[in-house]
Amino acid sequence: MILGIGSDLTRIDRIRASIDRLGVRFLQRVFTSGEMAKANTILDPAGFYAKRWAAKEAVLKALGTGLNRNISWRCIETYHLEGGRPAVRLLGGAADHLAAICPPGHRAEVHLTLSDEQGLAQAFVIIETRPISEDAD
Repeated sequence: MILGIGSDLTRIDRIRASIDRLGVRFLQRVFTSGEMAKANTILDPAGFYAKRWAAKEAVLKALGTGLNRNISWRCIETYHLEGGRPAVRLLGGAADHLAAICPPGHRAEVHLTLSDEQGLAQAFVIIETRPISEDAD
């Protein structure tokens, strides 16, 4: 069952301008230490960060919450699975909210895809739930 869908399109130059203007203060407010460590290995960190910004926005839309006192940017962490597929981990208030909206006897999985083209970064998120009994098969 689909629990939520979210997408976001972000201009890379907008994120680059935020980084240039606010520096580490912006990065530490929005991104986890794992995301920042990975960005330090990328040729174009602004593009990397823009895709992660879009991912966080898409997750917030899929959760149906937006930012609130319990859910901050850093409650959503992107990373890559072995083989390079992007993934997302929910922490703190975001993980608590997902647990609260997941039907009893189900587990939730967050699917993420990222893309960028001609100065734009895009993310698409689907939150799916499956009965726990399917895990035993």
